[in-house]
Amino acid sequence: MGRPFCFARYNRVMSPQSPLIWTEDGQPRSRLYGDVYFSAEDGLAESRAVFLEGCGMPKAWEGRKRFVVGELGFGSGLNILALMELWRRTAPSDAQLHVFSIEAHPLTPQEAARALSHWPELSELARPLIEGWPPPAAGFHRIELPEARATLDLAIMDVEAALSGWTGKADAWFLDGFSPALNPAMWREEILALVAQRSAPGARAATFTVAGAVRRGLSAAGFDVGKKPGFGRKRERLEARLPTPALARPASPKVAIVGAGVAGASLARAFRALGAKAVVLEAEAPGVGASGNPAALVTPRLDAGLGPVAALFAQALERAASLYEATPGAVLSRGVLQLAQEGRDRGRFEKIAASTLFAPGDLAIAEAPEVAARLGEATSASALDMRLARVVEPSAILSAWLDEVRIARVGALRTSSGGWSLLGEDGAELLEADAVVIAAGAGLNGLVSEPKVTPVRGQASWAMGGQAGQAAAWGGYVVPTGGSLLFGATHDRDETSNELRPADHQRNLAALAAVMPELAAQLGDTPLEGRASVRATTADHLPLAGAAPGLAGIHLLGGLGSRGFCLAPLLAEHVAATVMGAPSPLPADLIEVVDPLRFRRRAERRGRSFASETAG
Repeated sequence: MGRPFCFARYNRVMSPQSPLIWTEDGQPRSRLYGDVYFSAEDGLAESRAVFLEGCGMPKAWEGRKRFVVGELGFGSGLNILALMELWRRTAPSDAQLHVFSIEAHPLTPQEAARALSHWPELSELARPLIEGWPPPAAGFHRIELPEARATLDLAIMDVEAALSGWTGKADAWFLDGFSPALNPAMWREEILALVAQRSAPGARAATFTVAGAVRRGLSAAGFDVGKKPGFGRKRERLEARLPTPALARPASPKVAIVGAGVAGASLARAFRALGAKAVVLEAEAPGVGASGNPAALVTPRLDAGLGPVAALFAQALERAASLYEATPGAVLSRGVLQLAQEGRDRGRFEKIAASTLFAPGDLAIAEAPEVAARLGEATSASALDMRLARVVEPSAILSAWLDEVRIARVGALRTSSGGWSLLGEDGAELLEADAVVIAAGAGLNGLVSEPKVTPVRGQASWAMGGQAGQAAAWGGYVVPTGGSLLFGATHDRDETSNELRPADHQRNLAALAAVMPELAAQLGDTPLEGRASVRATTADHLPLAGAAPGLAGIHLLGGLGSRGFCLAPLLAEHVAATVMGAPSPLPADLIEVVDPLRFRRRAERRGRSFASETAG
């Protein structure tokens, strides 16, 4: 990738004031730029004439299984609804639409719903868009719209940062910023050059403006530009096209997934959302490994540096919470208290809660009296109230996201004429696939040579009874699951045994007693149940999501450590997009954070051996 990290894009101050005002006749107008969001004559007709017809739709997607549209200026979402309505009526039934749109000043869902209420004929598509409307947090946000066989990635940030970060290639562009005279930053030559760089061969672009600077900028970027009759009172509009011929699209690959924990289940769901079905292989049974506890915390790694790692976990938490909320039976409870353990924790928590990585209200400081009331235990500790965090039931998620799982232990991978052969422990071929995604936790080490992961044994304990009120974490954790309490867990590197150890139950009780002595005392004589499983971590304690080094067609999703239920849904979408040639939900700098090649690149930069770079 090699793009410089733009720290400012994660820390831009977002105004609490609405970006629009309403005119006397109920039309939305930009408070910042003094321009209208759409034509007062008929905004929907304008969208269809300027953007859909201007980009040659629906003919542009004839015979296509995937079509990608980029947009500068999401606004109320009207253009995208017009696009989806046409797509649903005219595109092949097995085709997928991907939209990447940019908005630096997002509306609230209530404001968008009011603006869109002018067109009741769009209500069937507008409803799920409004329901999935992203929070006003800086970053990329994904919304799935299966009603239209469409996926929307909305970048809430400045246009240059968004275009620099997006790694997709658009077949068409809707250039719908406010007037160049009022918002010249959206139409700079550098921005239009980025549009061209993010375009597929033969891409088309359309806009309402015929301003000379826009014509010259598009021409300088390589587009052939022409004027066309305008809509309504506007005499002219622009259409543009890259003269390079469109490339033939490869057929969809046959995909195999190794592993049926939360990573494998997330992959199966992500491929299905892209219109593909993957074969899932699991050595024993779904959830038999680290995804098999009766409950799981969905919490982010807290990084007060507010850089790309913090942005990765913020985006992952939002996506995971959204998907789990849409999965019947998945969510056991909402909100987790991260208890302050050291004097500096309070300052760290305040900095993270105030950042624009999270929407206002998603994180807040809870003072000690509130913490005590919610835990049902006397404490002097404050906490970070992670309201977007969840407690989920793993079995409900695996059941909903996995289709048929083939029980077979993959012992090796071997290149073949059809791509890759997956071999059993006896060397017999299990199946062939064009692409393989390894999501086998610590089992990754037996299938690829790099990067290595470190196995970490963890034993969790649970007991019937107990009166903890709120899920809490502090290094350990306690989770009410409805009739029982789950707490723990031990953390033993380089151990792979899954046998229960009475001594580890006592270690878990001691860790609980250090922060919640009353609860630990209640459980002192209670018989404890539990399970031990093995997680996998990397040398830098960050996940692996992407192509395996030096193995074309092999991809990895692993190294998730104890954050699997937070990270897996989003990273699975990135890996599936990579395999399928679809746009990734991750911006470029976050792709670098999780790229399995990062260890090799670091070793080369530092003049060190690869083995030393990946040593745990």
